[in-house]
Amino acid sequence: MVATTMAAAMETSFIRRGDGALPVIFALATGTGRAAIAVMRISGAGCGDILRSLCGRLPKPRRASLRGVWRRGTAGGRDVLLDRALVLWFPGPDSYTGEDSAELHLHAGPAVIDGVADALVALGARPAEPGEFTRRAFSNGRLDLVQAEGIADLIDAETEAQRRQALAQAEGAQSRLYEDWAARLRTALAHQEALIDFPDEDLPPEVEQELVSTLDHLRDEMRAYLDDGGQGERLRRGLVFAIVGEPNVGKSSLMNALTQREAAIVSSRAGTTRDAIEARVVLGEVPVTLVDTAGLRETEDEIEAEGVRRALFHVKQADCVIHLFSGATVPDKVEPDCMLVCNKVDKVAAPAGIMGISVHDGQGMEVLRAMLARRARELTQGRAVPPLTRARHRAAIEETVHHLNRAGDDAWPEVRGEEMRLAMRALGRLTGAVDVEALLDTVFGQFCIGK
Repeated sequence: MVATTMAAAMETSFIRRGDGALPVIFALATGTGRAAIAVMRISGAGCGDILRSLCGRLPKPRRASLRGVWRRGTAGGRDVLLDRALVLWFPGPDSYTGEDSAELHLHAGPAVIDGVADALVALGARPAEPGEFTRRAFSNGRLDLVQAEGIADLIDAETEAQRRQALAQAEGAQSRLYEDWAARLRTALAHQEALIDFPDEDLPPEVEQELVSTLDHLRDEMRAYLDDGGQGERLRRGLVFAIVGEPNVGKSSLMNALTQREAAIVSSRAGTTRDAIEARVVLGEVPVTLVDTAGLRETEDEIEAEGVRRALFHVKQADCVIHLFSGATVPDKVEPDCMLVCNKVDKVAAPAGIMGISVHDGQGMEVLRAMLARRARELTQGRAVPPLTRARHRAAIEETVHHLNRAGDDAWPEVRGEEMRLAMRALGRLTGAVDVEALLDTVFGQFCIGK
């Protein structure tokens, strides 16, 4: 029942009530499945009246209170006790959404959740859309768009490094940097407007010199910020390490050893792996997808040839390539910047200067894991603090730099002013300070229901 009710919210748009207020929304903030507690979130104008109907008088703000949760006036006119729950009341604007809000900490039985959902609908509330709580927080000025994306990343964080990066973003580390840029650009734009509006007022020449200097410094700072190798974006999405090499050198065995499970089929028969096999591991606090590929060789077998083609595709897409071989001779063809690793050193020593391992007896495996973890950290620990985390941010800053370049190259005050305004608009789209309605649908549609 509750799944159907929540899914129905997908068809509901952000329609305001007749008095201009958004309707009361509700959603589970906890996952589905067998559990002890389920948290039902409620938010919107009229939330207090709904809470009084469900639980009697309102609890003291931000203090948990044990209350009965009732469905009022059922068939026969009787009230039905649905559960006894911890109830919290958050009057706006001091709440997550900035609206009057509440939480019901219910027992997590499906019948309890369905009963409370039905009672809320009967009282005029509706199920929330994905991300609607956070979207209301954005609309009410509780956070900006970059912080909202940080919250989404925090929910999805798999590792400690991802958690730290997402939490810093959610707490405004990036937003403070972007707002500093915007404030300096606003000041420069005000000076430019003065030069345009009062050309005959003999403004000191230092005004224009300072304006041009500000634009140059902003442009250089943004260029340096963009030149980060994409570390923050890599950490957010995770890395891809491809294991390549000729058939029967132990690629699948290495995959299983690194993942510590039987992720790939191992056989002495060459060409066993025909398609890419993926498995997720954590290396250096970074989520890494390992890809075991088909052996690289010339073949007339149509299926194996397709596997080789896909292996070469993964090589091009990978953040790091582990080229595995066995024997005393380094392969003739190796990928640029790949990590060369010699397997089966329990039988033949590795060539001089090459990392040697034996998946069979474990020689060198701890050293290899440490090397891979170090490589993962190098790829994700950016020079920029706070780091760029999304392609959307990068595109907006690149557009800002483009307009600053044009502003610096043009001596006409009116043209320079227009380029500065366009740069200001590009920066504003980062935090949501300008009209970005279509962008909001994209950003908040990626959230889970209940957030």
